[in-house]
Amino acid sequence: MGIIARFKEIMAANINALLDKAEDPAKMIDQYLRELESDLGEVKAETASIMADEARSKRKLDELQDEIDKLQKYAEKAVSAGNDADAREFLSQKQKVQGRYEDAKKIYDINADNALKMREMHDKLVSDIADLNARKDAVKAKVAVAKAQEKVNEASSSIVGVTDTMNAFEKMEEKADHMLDEANAMAELNATTASQALDDLKDKYDNDVNSPSIDDELAAIKEKLGK
Repeated sequence: MGIIARFKEIMAANINALLDKAEDPAKMIDQYLRELESDLGEVKAETASIMADEARSKRKLDELQDEIDKLQKYAEKAVSAGNDADAREFLSQKQKVQGRYEDAKKIYDINADNALKMREMHDKLVSDIADLNARKDAVKAKVAVAKAQEKVNEASSSIVGVTDTMNAFEKMEEKADHMLDEANAMAELNATTASQALDDLKDKYDNDVNSPSIDDELAAIKEKLGK
């Protein structure tokens, strides 16, 4: 029976360990539930058959034990009646039944052991299914939160990148403003220098026209003194 062969595998299965290893526990928990429910269905079907075998072999064992007990009593009665030959016959028959009993006992032990394993598997599967069902919503909620956090982290990384770009742009803008201010200042200085030169040139000619020369002043003094 395949399910009996899987006894150790099923009993050793650790749901917590399986979920810890899963890349996506939300998906794996549904898969594990389907597998466990499938196993449980097979266990129930096999258990019914094995329990029937156990009950049948137990009845056979009890019947043989009853026959052994009866033959023992007949042998004792024969001895009490002083008929050893009959007692030997009953004891001989008892030994034959005893051999059949030993064979039946082996069969019963196998069936009983299998039935015990089936019940253990059944109880474990029921427990695992109940545990997963109880944890399913919580596990899926945690996974959803984790995925949402991952998206936030990704968005945050993008914002950081945009912020860096904006900072770089602002620096370039500041540099451009500084260059423009320097250019305007230079233009202003150049304009001031040109205007001053023009004013100086104008003063030159204004002084020539309006200011008397030394010779004129000297002539005026001579004229005043009658020289």
